[in-house]
Formats: sequence, structure tokens, C-alpha cells
Amino acid sequence: MNIPFLDNWRRRHAPVNTSVATELGREDPEGVAELLAECGLLRSRASSMGLELDDSARSLEALDQLLPRWRDDPEELPWLGNDAGLYLGTVIVRTVPGAAWQVWPNGQPVVRLASGREVNVVEAGLDWAIGGAPELTQIYAEASES
Repeated sequence: MNIPFLDNWRRRHAPVNTSVATELGREDPEGVAELLAECGLLRSRASSMGLELDDSARSLEALDQLLPRWRDDPEELPWLGNDAGLYLGTVIVRTVPGAAWQVWPNGQPVVRLASGREVNVVEAGLDWAIGGAPELTQIYAEASES
């Protein structure tokens, strides 16, 4: 079926060139780190449950202890999982020596450890939000030992 206005919409909403994200990560690593640290949805949900996220390993422990009420909303679940992964990455980058954000060519942010190992924190956050395992503190502990 040929619907002309959809062609125009598709062109305007085409996927962003991910090499831009990769270049930005190289040119302004602190700016990218600040952007990835926002995690607005997770911070809002945690705050509504009485937990202030302070970018520390202790806050990861507290997140692991929360009742997973977000699982009741299947539309919010992937967004919250994404934020949980970005928050985990933020804590690792800020507290583990030599850890830094790396943006893959496909635009996926990961954390590169001093050992060279990369941690796909977004995937870990989604797994945590959906199933509760592995716990965020477990992933943090593994990253801090590398």
C-alpha cells in the first residue's frame, strides 16, 4: 500500500547515525558520562519509594532490596531496566579506578574496565528489572574485582 505521507514521516524519523554518538563519546567523555548518569525514570521511582540514589555502591544494594513494583507495568519495564543499567554503569565509572564509558559503533553504551573487559550494563539492567538477577551489586562486585 502506497501512503505518501508515511514516506515523508519515515525519512524524518530514520534512525540516528550512531557514529555521531561514538564520536561524541571520544570528544566529550565527561559530557557523555553526565548524560548517561541522568537515569530520570529510575531516580524518580526510587525516590517515590524513599530511596535517594547517590551514585554509590550502597545505593545499588538498596535498589536490589526494593520490591519490584515496576514489573506490574510492562510498558515501563524496558525503560526502567535501561535506566538501571545506566545507573549501574554510572556507579562503576565513578567508583572503580580505570573504568570509563565506551560507546559501541551501534550506539550501545558499555563500561570498559581498566583490564579491557567491557560490561554491557544496559543488558544487565534489563535482566535485573525483568527477573531480579543478577543483582546489581553482584555485577558491581565483579567489575570492581577486574
